[in-house]
Amino acid sequence: MLWLLTTMCLVHGFGKTFCLFEPNKNPEVHMNVSQIIRHWEYPSEEYEVVTDDGYILPINRIPHGKNNANSSAPKMVVFCLHGLFSTAGVWVFNPPNNSLAFILADAGYDVWLGNSRGSTWAKKHVTLNPDSKEFWAFSFDQMITYDLPATINFILEKTGQKQIYYIGHSQGTLIGLGAFATNQELAEKIKLSILIAPIYTVKYVKGSGRLPAYFSPKTFKLLFGEKEFLPTVAFNKVSEHVCDITLVDAGCAALLGSLTGYAKDQLNMSRVDVYIAHSLAGTSVQILIHYGQAIRSGVFKAYDWGSQSLNMQHYNQTTPPVYNVEDMKVPTALFTGLKDFLSNPEDVANLVPKIPNLIYHKILSKFSHLDFIAGLNARKEVSEEILTILRIHGGDLQL
Repeated sequence: MLWLLTTMCLVHGFGKTFCLFEPNKNPEVHMNVSQIIRHWEYPSEEYEVVTDDGYILPINRIPHGKNNANSSAPKMVVFCLHGLFSTAGVWVFNPPNNSLAFILADAGYDVWLGNSRGSTWAKKHVTLNPDSKEFWAFSFDQMITYDLPATINFILEKTGQKQIYYIGHSQGTLIGLGAFATNQELAEKIKLSILIAPIYTVKYVKGSGRLPAYFSPKTFKLLFGEKEFLPTVAFNKVSEHVCDITLVDAGCAALLGSLTGYAKDQLNMSRVDVYIAHSLAGTSVQILIHYGQAIRSGVFKAYDWGSQSLNMQHYNQTTPPVYNVEDMKVPTALFTGLKDFLSNPEDVANLVPKIPNLIYHKILSKFSHLDFIAGLNARKEVSEEILTILRIHGGDLQL
């Protein structure tokens, strides 16, 4: 229990008090995604999508790069979806020469960035108040069922295309796997899926990411409530009594490393504050309970409501339905790392043989979870490889 309390203190103390408010830090810390895009002098558009269950999700768009604005040729669409606790800012939180969204835009793609419900800028609903428990009564099941289809259909309607490319990181991969396995109509709209640090089963998660598995749903709700789980403030009550921390940049890096894994040769220490700001955003308590269930069971399945009768009410069966990734026929490329705490190599080994149409798998021995999108070598090892994959396997644009 002591290590759990220590982690709580780190998240509270470093996350807000020091990492985000130390003077002379990067200006992007206090910017939203559109502001970051404009900060680097790229064109920025923002739209809102309403899901079938009433959540209002912002989508950010970079329609072209700096040097291809006048091109009249139709641009292939790439949609990127972030992971748990993150925002669309993860795709632009490095300078343009090492941020995947900017690299894609400069290569001639029409880049769209999604925001999952409950993240920093996705706290709106047609009728529900974000201060209510009802607003936060969601897990990744709802993102699979409602968020991704609504977002992709909006993009297709806006661009007039029949298919897009999908890039997911972390939970963004889990949402894609679940949606494309269970919604064949949606899957047909995906020309190619690129999954970075993929999440499928999470039985072997290491570090502080295992925290939800140590608590029953009831205990977790008693500790953290039934609304938002916000890493940088969720542990206030505990930290008031047990924390006495010296706040340093190395501590902020340790905070990220405790959750994601740590490869010191890849981390740009000068931008840790930006990584914290856009990689430790909010989500629901329910989704953390769901991940706790997944860690304990080792199975990718829907939320367990705690009794056969409740599961019957929600699913018309006594146990939560399993997401069968074997049903996901979309051509898929994987990028995985051996130092990744969350997309653990043992869980990845369980996923790989289940993907029917795996066209590419790159294993990076020195990469942890965030290194694929934030690492110093991310451009060379990941972004340029993605451009090659899109050129080779993308084929002709379908309009």
